[in-house]
Order: sequence, then structure tokens, then C-alpha cells
Amino acid sequence: MSEARPARAAPSAGEGRRIARVLIDSPLPQLDRLFDYALPETLGEVVPGVRIKAPLRTAGRVVDGFIVEIDVEPDATRTLSEIESVVSPTVVMPDRLYRLARRAAERAAGSASDVLRLAIPKRQVRVEKAWTPVEETIEVDPDAVTRAHEVITRYEGLAEVLAQSGRAAVEAIPVQSGSEPGWATLLASAAARELADGRSSILVVPDYRDQELLLAALEKLVPAAAIARHDARQTNPDRYRAFLRTLDEAPCVVVGNRSAVYSPARAALVAIWDDSDPLLAEPLAPYVHARDAALLRQEQEGSALLLVAHTRSTDVERLVQHSWLREITASRRVIPNVRLSTPQELERTISQRVPSSAFATARAAAADGPVLVQVARPGFAPTLVCASCRHPARCRECGGPLGARRRGAVPVCGWCGRSAHSWRCVECSSDQVRLASSGTERTADELGRAFPGVRVIVSDGAHAVQHVDGRPALVVATRGAEPVADGGYRAVILLDGARMLQAPELRIGESCLRWWANAAALAAPGAPVHLVGVDGPVARALATWSAAAYARSELEARMPLHMPPTARFAQLEGIPASVRGALDALGGIGIPADAVLGPVPIDEEGRVRALVRFPYAAGQEVADTLRASVVADAAQSRRGRGRQRIPLSVHLDILEPDI
Repeated sequence: MSEARPARAAPSAGEGRRIARVLIDSPLPQLDRLFDYALPETLGEVVPGVRIKAPLRTAGRVVDGFIVEIDVEPDATRTLSEIESVVSPTVVMPDRLYRLARRAAERAAGSASDVLRLAIPKRQVRVEKAWTPVEETIEVDPDAVTRAHEVITRYEGLAEVLAQSGRAAVEAIPVQSGSEPGWATLLASAAARELADGRSSILVVPDYRDQELLLAALEKLVPAAAIARHDARQTNPDRYRAFLRTLDEAPCVVVGNRSAVYSPARAALVAIWDDSDPLLAEPLAPYVHARDAALLRQEQEGSALLLVAHTRSTDVERLVQHSWLREITASRRVIPNVRLSTPQELERTISQRVPSSAFATARAAAADGPVLVQVARPGFAPTLVCASCRHPARCRECGGPLGARRRGAVPVCGWCGRSAHSWRCVECSSDQVRLASSGTERTADELGRAFPGVRVIVSDGAHAVQHVDGRPALVVATRGAEPVADGGYRAVILLDGARMLQAPELRIGESCLRWWANAAALAAPGAPVHLVGVDGPVARALATWSAAAYARSELEARMPLHMPPTARFAQLEGIPASVRGALDALGGIGIPADAVLGPVPIDEEGRVRALVRFPYAAGQEVADTLRASVVADAAQSRRGRGRQRIPLSVHLDILEPDI
């Protein structure tokens, strides 16, 4: 059912004794190493990769762990604890999974057990006992293989990359095939091609919306028995059942979110959709981005790697410039019909949210089918300001921003939820407020009155809509929550662009370009896409569909400042003594003082934060040094029992430096 290295035969009395090298499942950094345990004869034949229970003398208790290696020790006089029991004979940690977890942890100055906790779900006894391995070959319909081949040949050089297990950055064609977007059809076709040749694939997407679209595309090409769904919304039994399926020798297609990149399937292809989506950044230690884990996996296992998107992240563009990724575009490129605001419309944007040209386009298109209107925020009016002096309206209790849930409603604090009755401005004492921005609900309310008789559909975090039919409708959605329309939208209106670009983030330009391009890709062929109130490089990159050129210009601008991804960044947080000790250790390996930003205080508990920038060539040495500092700090904390100590935390490759 699963891969396991053959265990050595039990040694005779003259050969020594069997020992197991065990990885303890513990969050303590000082325990992130292999421990030697004796294997009692009563356990019989034991293979690497199984779950076990073993005593931990330093803690005085029995802990969970995984056997990594089994060896024979000639010297049987060394005192060793014995493994207490084998939890299950199922090999849930193949050697390739352990090596990937260890490599990812080493690069990020983290623990392998933290990575394995993301990859291996908790054991479900009933599921494991009832599981029957899939051993027969999965047959793919020849017609499906033909259709998949047709899709792949639309991209120049893609078939060669798949055949040679290469690495590529693929610009997805912004078209729809029925109710599935072009990127989903591409990923499904690549997986079907591999499955037809008896090989597995891992397809990683940011969220459940993308996962549902990809599954719908896969169901048209591959048998259901070949699909292993990796989903945080699954029940524990379903997730464990899907995990066991990836351990089978029979090939499969794994579809899931960021942690699916660690699937133990013997994958010949790993593909990631929209790598710059922040949902692909792991929020748990050791914070390894799915893209970085996929790159490590490709280097370690030799699988093909596809990073597919409508736009180009600066991280991927850096790899393209270093010839680490091959650039793949369509043989015949398709560019959406993007229309930018005229100079006169740009001047009127403040007073006129939807210019007359976009309004006329929406009115004409709404008579034929659905029209998409993208806005920046959900709700009715996310923020309010004083009607007289424009000072932000704040809660008198906690200082949080006030917003309105519907027209004429009493303002409500966005932090504490209190209603702001009898509110007065602290600057001018006015008791009148006005809307500073409009959310999905207010936009829907305004458009509903402007387009009587037309359906208005809201799609945001509180109103999840996956799909709309081809009937006339106005679909008001936040960025990333746009549903797919049958046949594509007859028009797309992108509002609040100037407000989006004002966010104080390093990557806001490429983020906006990604939001707008993904929305524009949902338009029907030739349908107009209006970007309202925005000009400059980002708008021109969208209109000319030249995200790669924009990413190159961003890299050139960041190079003199050594900002990511032109250099790697490490973020250190902890008490001043711990952070200073780690910085001194980095100085000892040659990291100059001018590469350190901070430390600066970050909270009332006395914690401070520092940022360290360093070249990629010094990455492993920096990671090893920081890991040693974390272990030393944890050991010192353990010696100081009775005092609650704030641990030193390290986060490498942060997306947004914050100091």
C-alpha cells in the first residue's frame, strides 16, 4: 500500500542489536533531531515511516514519533530506552516525505516535525482498518487524453517541459471552457496526461473556490477514483482517507491547498496556480511558502514543476531571469479588451465613481448577460468620516473605525461592535457623517436602483457565490470572490482601483495587477473590461497584458534597496536579549550591521522585532545560525523554570517587511 525501505533482519546475538532512529513529534526546537531507541524483539519486524510511542526521559512521559531509520548497532552496551509500541504498521511517512520536510525546515530555520504536522493528518483508526489499497492501473479515456493534448499544445514548449520534468512559469490563457476558466483546464489537462502515462500529479490552489473549479475540470478528464482531495474543510476521516490514497502505488491526482504540496504521492508533476496569492504563504512555523516547498521538491525528486498564473510575481520573475524557470506562453496569445479611463474621466473620478462610458457599457451588456463589478471591500459602507471636516469617524469606547451596515443605519464600530449613538466629531463637533468608501452591499444598492429589473448578486466573504448562469445580472464582488459566469461576463467594471493602490504595501502594485487580471480573465471573448480611475504602469501592464515586463521593472526598482525578492529577509521577534544574541551570532558569520533593521519595540510585553536582509548565497548559513539561536534560547528558557519566558521566533522569506 505504501513505500517503505525493507527492514534489516533481526541480528543474532553476536551481531549487536536493532535500533531505531526516531523523530519526536514535538514543538520544542531542541527536540528536532533523531533519537536512538532500542527495538525490542517483541515488536517483530518494524519498518521506517510508521508511527510509534516512545519514552522521553527528559520529559518523564511517553511521546509520539516516527521511525526514520532502522539500523544495527554493534555495541550493545550503550544504555538506550526501548520503543514502547508501534501505533500502526501503516507507513505514513515515506522516506521522500521525511527528506522534503527536513529540507524545507532547514531552509526556513524551523523544525521538521512542524512541517510533517502539516503533511500527515491525525490517525483515524476506523478509516485505516477499513482502507483497501488501490493497486490496479487507472485507465484514462482516450478521448480525454486527446482533449488534454490539444490544450497542452496551445502553449509553446509546455509538452517538452512535462516530458523532460522541467520547471516553467506559465502564463495562462485568459479564456473559459464552458464554466471552467482556462487555467483550470490547463492544470487538469497536464494531470490527465501524466495519469495516462501512469504517473501522479499534485495540483495546489489558494482556496476552496479555485479547488472547486479545478475539480470540475478534472472530472471531465480523469476517473473519480484517481482524485485525492486535500481540503481543510474535510472531516478528519475524509482527510485521512484521502491521505491514505496518496500512499497507494496506483497513480492519483492530488488537489488541495498550500499543504498539499507535501503530499506523499510519488508525483511526476507539481503545479501551483497563482503563486502570488497570499493564501499560499503558510501562517504556521516554519512559514514555508508553497512555491518554495514545490521548488525544493522538484530539486529533490526531479518532478516537473509548473507555476501557472495570469500575471507574474516578482519571485517567479527572479527565477526566470536566473534561468531557473523556463518562460511558457501561449502559441497564440489572447489579450482581454481592457479600456482605461480617459484623462477627463480621471479628473472626475472623485465625484463620479462610475464614469459614463463604463456605465453605458454595463447597461448595454446587462441586457445580454451577466456583468461583473469588482469593488475593494465588502459590506455597505466599511468606513465613515465626518461630513464637515472629513476626519475619520472613531468609536468613543475603543477608538475603532465606524462603519454603516445599511443606508440610514446607526454607525457601528468595526472593532468592538458598539453602536455609536449621538456621535460627535472630536475635531469640529459635527454630528453628521458621510461615506468614505462603498462596499459590495452599497454598490449593489446603488446599481440596483440604476438598473431596475436586473438581478443584482453580491459575492464577498459573507455571501459566497461560486457560479452564475448566463442570464442578465449585475454581479458585485470583492477582489478574489468573483464567481465564474457561464460563457464569461459580457462586461467587467473594475472600481476602487485608486484606493487599492494606496495601500502601504511593498507588493501592492503586483497585487492589484493580479486582482484585476484574474477578474478580466472571467470576461467573455472580446467583452470590454473597464479599469476605472487608474493610470500609470500598473494600468498599462493590465491593458497590454504585460505582467512579466511589469515584474521585471519592479525587480529593477527594488534591486538598489535590496528589498525582497532581490534579497532574502529574516524577521526575528523576542525579548531584547534573545534578539540581540541572534543578531550577534549573524555578525559572527559575516552579516554586516547595515543589513539589520531594528530592533524596535512591538508590544507592551517587552518584545522587539528586527529584520535582517542577506543574499541568497548565504541563505543556508544564515538559517543554520538562526536555528542554533532558537534552540539555545529554548534551552535557556527550560533552565529558567518558574519564569514565563517569551521564546525567540524566526520567520524567513517574509513577503512584506514590517519594521
